[in-house]
Amino acid sequence: MKPTPPTSSAPRAEPDPLTSLDPRHQLTVVTRRREEAEEEAAQRPLEWGIIRRLWGYAGVLRAKRNALVALTIIRSIQLPALTWILSAAIAGPVADHDTRLLLWMAAAYAGLAIVTEGMFHFRMRYAQELGETVVHRLRVELFANIQRQPMAFFHRTKLGRVLGRVTSDVEALRTAIQDVFFVSIVQFGQMAVAAGLMLWLDPVMFLVVLGLAPVIWKLNLHFRDRISRQARATTESFSRVTATLVESVNGIRVTQGFVRENLNAGFFRSLLADHSKHNTNLARSSAILQPMLELNSQFFIAALLLLGGWRVFEGHMEAAEVIKFFFFAGLFFHPLTVIGNQYNQALVAMAGAERVFRLIDLKPDWQDAPDATELPRPTGAAQGAASEEPGAMPTEKPSASTTAQSGASASGSPLPAPRSPLQGLRVEFDQVTFSYEPGRPVLRDVSFVAEPGQTVALVGHTGSGKSSIINLATKFYLADSGAVRLDDRDVRTLTGKSIHRQLGLVTQQNFLFGGTVLDNLRFARPEASEAEVRAAAAELDCLDIFDSLPRGLHTEVGERGASLSLGQRQLVCFTRAFLADPRLVILDEATSSIDALTEARLQTALAKLVHGRTSLVVAHRLSTIRRADLILVLDQGRIVERGTHDSLVSGSGPYARLHAQFASGGAPHA
Repeated sequence: MKPTPPTSSAPRAEPDPLTSLDPRHQLTVVTRRREEAEEEAAQRPLEWGIIRRLWGYAGVLRAKRNALVALTIIRSIQLPALTWILSAAIAGPVADHDTRLLLWMAAAYAGLAIVTEGMFHFRMRYAQELGETVVHRLRVELFANIQRQPMAFFHRTKLGRVLGRVTSDVEALRTAIQDVFFVSIVQFGQMAVAAGLMLWLDPVMFLVVLGLAPVIWKLNLHFRDRISRQARATTESFSRVTATLVESVNGIRVTQGFVRENLNAGFFRSLLADHSKHNTNLARSSAILQPMLELNSQFFIAALLLLGGWRVFEGHMEAAEVIKFFFFAGLFFHPLTVIGNQYNQALVAMAGAERVFRLIDLKPDWQDAPDATELPRPTGAAQGAASEEPGAMPTEKPSASTTAQSGASASGSPLPAPRSPLQGLRVEFDQVTFSYEPGRPVLRDVSFVAEPGQTVALVGHTGSGKSSIINLATKFYLADSGAVRLDDRDVRTLTGKSIHRQLGLVTQQNFLFGGTVLDNLRFARPEASEAEVRAAAAELDCLDIFDSLPRGLHTEVGERGASLSLGQRQLVCFTRAFLADPRLVILDEATSSIDALTEARLQTALAKLVHGRTSLVVAHRLSTIRRADLILVLDQGRIVERGTHDSLVSGSGPYARLHAQFASGGAPHA
């Protein structure tokens, strides 16, 4: 008889239903959960901690902030005071035909109105200044903290969500500060003063008003909640319309290339129809709400009219007192409808504030260690600066045009002498394993050494781990295990900024910022003079290309460099990296095909860029791969082959097969 296996008394953990879904559906579910959480946050009660924090952001305008509070409180008293004068004039001198007293009361009313509106001008101005100050400080802090986040944050966070925090969420707070918070103070103050005056005039009728107020408030909230839901649906549908429009414009070449214009137009019409439906529903609900609230108010006034008449008939009130009471009742009921709308706006603003502060307070997944040190930078030129490093990528002989350009600027003044490169960094990966998501490593036990001045080409299919090696070498990410060393120092013991100051980064997208060619080149060294920039371009043998542009270095590049050709953009990026005088060059080659002449100019510039410097190149061009000192062939996160081009191509491994495939197809890219 077999013994019964022991059973654990611990409860079995329930499996996460997400794990049974494929990654795409997992992302959909997680996104939906996040949206539902934000929807729930938009319905939470006001959090005074957030309000106090926002209040602190206005501390730099303390005097105006305090004056604004005082003006707001005074206005809540001024409006009932104007109403009192008006009602007293109607019940008194108008009813008694007392012209003299009427003139005095009219003058008092006009004088108080002038003072009231004059103070209202300053209240509005201070509220706008306060709102702008808070918005400015929030956006500065948001942008600063966004830039402090590691690459992992941008890997998992959609750009639209980041933009939403900096734009729409902060803008909602501006509206809340200027049009909700202080206006609500006026409304509450007005209600309090009106309630006190009604209580003084007739306590019995005031108790009736006090009983009717919650009914109006509940009806208001009921309809406002419905409208709020429809307003959010309208906003979301419009966001889909906007996103599709932007995507269609950005992808117009693909759309026209596949003749998808009609299909895209049909899809866009369906999104517009959905948005129109939500907009119509919102308009219908709004059209119901206002008449319903007004009708309820009229019913309540009719009830007060009957009660007031009965009180006069019974001798408990004077007709003049009833007139005054009705004026103050209107002053009491009107804020109920206004505050209901502002309360919904305040909830939306508070939800936005919570998201904004969550991003401001977000701590990076990792930070430099407290005892991290600077990566030393040699102060002199490297020994290999004047001569070829062993195994370094050979440089082309400078052309005559380059020599001429190196000697003088466009204005004829001499250019600074070309600088000798510093000694390259020693880059070492020691049994490195890395994953973007826990449990899914993209690099496994990767080990290699790039000696100073060497060019290492990373070759492999998409997803093999090439870019991940770049991310770890630059300390944009940290390895899960193993060590990444620069000049024999673990990157964990070095500050990220000191590493990045010694990098020359050229991305596959050849990203350019808005502005001129000169602005983009100076991005590496903002203090560089135009002569120094021209000298760097001349040393890379591309100054003539920049000078041939319509306005030379002062040519506007357009959005993302749209006004430049692909080759021109790459040369701008090469020169920008060269101007930084880096010890480590990171190059993620573009895969796009270019003409043979441009290819030759790029290879010349690349050879001069990497000369004397350590280079990690995600290589797609065979011309680059052949000239590398060391080729690493990656597959599924592992280095499956390493060596020079000649040694690898003579074998029968993955690189040889890849090279044969390129050769037979005549493809210049890997």
